Amino acid sequence: MKIQLSSPLTKDSIVDGPGLRTVLWTQGCIHHCKGCHNPKTHPLNGGFETTTEEIIKEIKTIKLQRGISFSGGDPFIQSEACYEIAKFCHFIGWDVWAYTGYTYEEILQANNPLWNKFLGQINVLIDGRFILKKKDLTLLYRGSSNQRLIDVYLSKKLNKAVFWKG
Repeated sequence: MKIQLSSPLTKDSIVDGPGLRTVLWTQGCIHHCKGCHNPKTHPLNGGFETTTEEIIKEIKTIKLQRGISFSGGDPFIQSEACYEIAKFCHFIGWDVWAYTGYTYEEILQANNPLWNKFLGQINVLIDGRFILKKKDLTLLYRGSSNQRLIDVYLSKKLNKAVFWKG
């Protein structure tokens, strides 16, 4: 399956979730948050095209990672391809984090089957648009104070957004 990326995989990240992580930078974002740290990912037709098979092949060569973080852009724009990669990462024992401009509630309310499938593979969702006026560099794994670290499994179990406690 094809996927648009804004840049190659980043290995050994320590700022996009706990432990050493690989970051997948999706291309395309409709939120266009003022002050976004990665505005080159906004155009839907930017970046470069590859396949989920190529990404998985590359992931198989990466050592000592705890997990993968989907960032971008907004990975929910390419949720079907991201689902395939996330499912493989779980298979090899990695945890899966995803950054999105949508809130957890917006994702659920959309009732989009592809979004729901991808959400089902995510351990922690960092949700909400980046808001420049709420920028806070002291926050763990996020840029503005409105963004939340959602424990997806517990949130589904309790039928409400539950914050990740680490």
